[in-house]
Amino acid sequence: MAEVMTEEINGVRPAAAAQERIPTVIADDLHIVYRVYGTGAGKGSATAALNRIIRRKPSTGVREVHAVKGVSFTAYRGESIGLIGSNGSGKSTLLKAVAGLLPAERGKVYTHGQPSLLGVNAALMNDLTGEKNVVLGGLAMGMSREQIRERYDGIVDFSGINEKGDFISLPMRTYSSGMSARLRFSIAAAKDHDVLMIDEALATGDRAFQKRSEARIRELRKEAGTVFLVSHNNKSIRDTCDRVLWLERGELLMDGPTDEVIEAYEAQTGK
Repeated sequence: MAEVMTEEINGVRPAAAAQERIPTVIADDLHIVYRVYGTGAGKGSATAALNRIIRRKPSTGVREVHAVKGVSFTAYRGESIGLIGSNGSGKSTLLKAVAGLLPAERGKVYTHGQPSLLGVNAALMNDLTGEKNVVLGGLAMGMSREQIRERYDGIVDFSGINEKGDFISLPMRTYSSGMSARLRFSIAAAKDHDVLMIDEALATGDRAFQKRSEARIRELRKEAGTVFLVSHNNKSIRDTCDRVLWLERGELLMDGPTDEVIEAYEAQTGK
């Protein structure tokens, strides 16, 4: 699980400390392994899992997926870091590990402050209205009810879901996937984060919403946070991020300035 760094900068004057690059996330030789149980021939996975519970017997078939392999990097306050790579390269898995949602098989993740993974911390419920989900999502991210009330109109306006009707008063199950994603992003973006991780949120919505989202990410960086962005849209990465991590098959192939890494990625993949 992610561990919180509690060490302070000692023996340094405040003015000098302010000039230091402050680490917010450190991944040290991080390995993440998924174990898929019940892969043997015969019964389906649900039936096999139920039988293991009832009989208290271990699975006879276990398949391991080594999703992240020895990844090391340090992220600093004020950075916006893009994660690129082909499908299944380990980008989303890496974010979940940083958020403390997946245990490390080997290695460590250290975080300063509370990481927020968009779409997980804002744990919205389909049967509740958008209005109630704004409150629920805000509380899940640690906002007070007073803070939510103060920022409510801004959240709804930013999401744009009321532009074609009073959708905020309807259950979220009536929303399109794009509307739901825009509301999730709007809730998450209403709070100042130590570390905010965004997984493909900017792929939804029209260009106007994408522009608002990119501008908000730049604001979050200025407010001394760190932003991670997973996207297959290289233009969004270029417009938003100053650094890029390139993963393939769970390994970190390159870590450097945005243009340099994306040029190498495009040259190899043709994307």
